[in-house]
Amino acid sequence: MGITERRQRQKDEVRTSIINAARTLVLEEGWQSLSIRRIAEAIEYSVPVIYDHFENKDAILTEFTMTGYDMLAKSLKQAKSKFDQPCQQLDAMANAYWNFAFENKEYYQLMFGLGMPNCETARSIPGLAVFGELLVTSIKEVIALSPNKDKDPFLKYHTFWSVLHGLVSINMMHKTNTFGNMNELILKDAISSFIKALKE
Repeated sequence: MGITERRQRQKDEVRTSIINAARTLVLEEGWQSLSIRRIAEAIEYSVPVIYDHFENKDAILTEFTMTGYDMLAKSLKQAKSKFDQPCQQLDAMANAYWNFAFENKEYYQLMFGLGMPNCETARSIPGLAVFGELLVTSIKEVIALSPNKDKDPFLKYHTFWSVLHGLVSINMMHKTNTFGNMNELILKDAISSFIKALKE
């Protein structure tokens, strides 16, 4: 291995250490605990070393945001692939979205809790584009089979997403599972109502 390759490998290893240290801090103490100084202390490097790899804290947050959207898109894609019928696909993706949110709270809170990405930012996040495409294609297929084919699929996509995000956000506000199984019943009722209206 040449000097250039060795330096690149070392650089990649430090970058991975930075990400891992940031993830550990977040899992233990939340996003508010994240700082360049604390990451440097965790990996026992100087602060300038962190800046050699990331321009600032926002760049690290962006890295996690992109990873989160990739994870979410993968979950939805797997859920959708299990069904051929678009209505079943939408139901499966809604459940996958819900499960992702509560199994990956830290990622979800960063992805959505700190503000939705603007259009320019969204275009730079491949996972977000995949997420949207997965939902829109199934919505379009349901509309194509309905008697009213003039429905706006992109409006319905945003409605669908708003329902999901709203339900998740309400439940994340509670430290404990206050409503028990009622949460899943509410989700099921909301999504079945949405799909029913989409088919009409």
